[in-house]
Amino acid sequence: MHKPVLLNEVINYLNPKPGENFVDCTIGEAGHSLAILKHTEPDGKILGIDADSSSLARFKSRFNGRIILVNDNFRNLKQIVKKYKFYPVNGILFDLGLSSWQIEESGRGFSFKKDEPLEMNFQPEADSLTAQEIINRGPEKALREVFLKYGEERYGRRIAEQIIKERKQQFIRTTFQLRDVIENAVPYSKTRRGKIDRVLARIFQSLRIVVNDELENLKQGIEQATEILMPGGRLVVISFHSLEDRIVKIFFRPTADQPQAGRIKALTKKPIRPSEEEIRNNPRSRSAKLRAAVKL
Repeated sequence: MHKPVLLNEVINYLNPKPGENFVDCTIGEAGHSLAILKHTEPDGKILGIDADSSSLARFKSRFNGRIILVNDNFRNLKQIVKKYKFYPVNGILFDLGLSSWQIEESGRGFSFKKDEPLEMNFQPEADSLTAQEIINRGPEKALREVFLKYGEERYGRRIAEQIIKERKQQFIRTTFQLRDVIENAVPYSKTRRGKIDRVLARIFQSLRIVVNDELENLKQGIEQATEILMPGGRLVVISFHSLEDRIVKIFFRPTADQPQAGRIKALTKKPIRPSEEEIRNNPRSRSAKLRAAVKL
């Protein structure tokens, strides 16, 4: 069962009121959106965007007439809002984490704990890039850069070298194959499971980021969000790793040379983190960081 992360904090910073309209740029299983709808009764609406059509189809029955569903990428946010004439926009939410369904049931290789094809793409029907292609066809230098830049993994060089050796013997098709290659590359004993898991998580994260162009999408999405919001509207972003949070942090503290300078004001001096109780109830919330801003 998917549990929306930092739900109370999202409601607090978005501050939804009756009749207001909100955009959920990563609606997924609609945990946040359903809560927002309760605060915007009787006629407030949600424009729910998700790049994963399978996720939308699976949970469509949970949505009601006050939610407009759009299968698209939030990098096209301005265009989507214009197409659906969704005005005014009182608040926008980006929850950048994967849903429980994507991790547990999508079968696309998002987790190193399940033996699945190495895909990792949010829009498989779009004939998009896959992690399998990166692993089996990418030059060693490019692999190193992916692991070091997007995974911030200190053993990125070793892992890239091991992948090159392994793929000469066999095509690396599955998550378990890649997991074995990584474990053979890092100098950790099998008894230090936790450290190996952290290495695996960082490598899988780096591949997913590249496959879906996540960081560029985020930059474009939050830039467009500040244009779409009405004055006084709120923008909330929940990130799950340092690369995402760094982009949001810099964007919310604009300098004079940035286009959003003077247009938004940060509401959070430091990122809001989950409480220990929430982490106990939902371990996947552990790395979540929430930042919020208001349109001036």
